Formats: sequence, C-alpha cells, structure tokens
Amino acid sequence: MFTGFYEELHEEFREVVREFVTREVAPHYKEWDAAHMMPRSLWEAAAENGLLGLAIPEEHGGMGLTDLRFRMIIDEELARADCLAVGLAFHLHDHWVLPAVLQFGTDEQKETWLPRFMDASLITSVAFTEPGAGSDLRSIRTKAEKNSDGSWTLNGQKTFIGNGISGDAALVLARTGESHSLFLVEKSGNPGYQPGRQLDKMGLKASDTAELFFSDVRIPASGLIGEEGRGLEYAKAVLPEGRLGLGAAAVVVAGAVLDATLTYVKEREAFGQPIAGFQNTRFQLAETAAQLEAAQRLVGAAVEKHSDGSLSHADAAKLKLHASEFAKQAVDTCLQLHGGYGYILEYPVAQAFLAVRLMTIFGGTSEVLKETIAHDLLG
Repeated sequence: MFTGFYEELHEEFREVVREFVTREVAPHYKEWDAAHMMPRSLWEAAAENGLLGLAIPEEHGGMGLTDLRFRMIIDEELARADCLAVGLAFHLHDHWVLPAVLQFGTDEQKETWLPRFMDASLITSVAFTEPGAGSDLRSIRTKAEKNSDGSWTLNGQKTFIGNGISGDAALVLARTGESHSLFLVEKSGNPGYQPGRQLDKMGLKASDTAELFFSDVRIPASGLIGEEGRGLEYAKAVLPEGRLGLGAAAVVVAGAVLDATLTYVKEREAFGQPIAGFQNTRFQLAETAAQLEAAQRLVGAAVEKHSDGSLSHADAAKLKLHASEFAKQAVDTCLQLHGGYGYILEYPVAQAFLAVRLMTIFGGTSEVLKETIAHDLLG
C-alpha cells in the first residue's frame, strides 16, 4: 500500500504475517466480532509467529525490531482481510504498554515482564482514562497509597479500556499524593482487580473494551514504573509512538477501503454504465487518492523521525490529526460510492466506517491534538 516504502526484509516479514492472518484470523473473525471477544489462542498463535513485542531487544529474547514499518505491515495485512479489531488489540500491547516498560522499566522488571509480553502469557491494557477524566489525565481520581513495606494499595475506576476483560495486566496511571505515578498492575492474585461490564461499541467489536475497578488492590514495590511522582511525564513520553501507530493504521485502513472501492465502482452498474464512468465518481476517487498519497508521505516522514529519535509530540500530533481526519472522510466518501450496499454491515466499507470513527478519539482527540500543535506554534 505504501509504494516504495518497504525493503526486502519487510516483504519477507509480510509473507509471515499474511500467512498468519489467512490461517489464524480471517476464518474466525466474524465469530469473534459476534462474541465481542478474541480468544486467547489468537494471542498465542501471534506469539508463535513472532508478532508480539517486536521491539523487545535481543538480550531479552526479542528481535529488536524498532523499525515501525514491521508493525505497519501487520496493520496492512489485517486491513486487507477486514480484521481491524485485532490490530487495535495488538496496538495497545505493543505501542503503548511495551514502550513504557522499555523506556522506564528497571532491568529486573524487563527480565520479568518482557518474555511474557512475547509469549502471550501477559496480555496488557492501558488504564489511563476515567469516567470523569477522558483526555484530561491531570483530573484522574484513582489513587495509589504507599504502604510501610514499599508496596502500594490501589483504589479507583477506569473506563474505555481496550483488552480490559481479556487482559492480564494494566498500565495504570494513578494519583500518588499531589502527583501521579505509573504502575503495571497484574490481575492474578488480586481479587480487587475487577473488569466491569463490556462496553458495546459502534465498531471493532471483536476487541473487548470495558470498565476496570480497583478495590484495595495490592501492587508490589516492583510494580512501580520509573520514579514515584513522574507518571504524567512517562505517560506523555509514550504518546508519540502510540499516536504514530494509530495514524499509520488509519492511513492503512483508508488505503484498503479505497482499493476495494476502485474494484466495486468498476463492477457495479447504474443507468447502463459502470459507476466508475460517472464524472462525480472519478473526481471523488481522484481527490481521495491524492490525499491518501499525501497522508502516506506524512506517515513515512514520521516513521523516519521515530527511527532516529527525533519524533516530537507536535510531529506525532500533526500526523495523527491529519491521518485520522483524512481516514474518516475518505471512508465516508467510499461508503457513499457504494450506495445502499455501503450501509450493510457485511460489506467491509461499512465495518471500516465504524472503525475509523474511533481514530479521531482514541489516543488523544482531534481537539486535544490541535491544542498540542497550537502550543508548539505559539508557546
């Protein structure tokens, strides 16, 4: 989909991913979508194929693939198979939780957690948002109080948590006194760690999203990531990669939908000619294709910056803002060109329409991103 963007090694990796999607994902995806849950066996199959924890260094048993193009190939192949929810679930694990551990975790924490990130014995979620504090993380009310033995006691509620029910652990941002701290909290052995109801989403139903409740949950001293009181700083530090991943995924979905629409308008006829023969159709597709290429180039530039460590918060905000808003508009355009069939959920364009609507919200709303960009411009 990204012409000239990948090298031979990436295409070899694509063969592995495509075979995995064809064998393990596509035949079962509709069942998972209906059940609103993906099975543990999918994560285990992904682990067996080396698709989890791509960036984990070799000294911890990983492949050290920090080049995000590998991650994007997974998104492309899942989009090609109309299995978008799987990509979202993997994103939370690999683009949000993993970077926090890699950047701020101790050697002991890495030795303990990273192998489990890769073998699917520790599926993770990101527990930042709360019912009264969505993107405003400074307003969260979940509290962690330090005990005399160095452990912590966690109480509070989180919402909109992807992998909230299926996950084994959550990256939790909590108040610690007057500041905030970041913890990796495991569900096992903690009866007070309780997923709430599964939230019924518009789209991406195969990935579970839930509320989380913490009632006197004990966190060992080793569950604190980094230094006490620096949680907001750490949460902010993982935003650029997470937002880049989401922006890239949005562009991937838009490209896949455009490809499917090109095929559809050539085959579907109205008033005695293919829909592709109408000037309105041709102009809509031309404009979408031009915008897609611009978005792809923006993603490419951001990936290069991420690789050399120069991707700033403003860069990532610009990328996600442009990519997510473009994808929303592009898929809407393509749905319109499908006519009545575009409104039928068995058509991939309808599923994509529901999926990309999340992209302008998750990982920072478009409004929050505009504030980030404006602050960079104006101070």
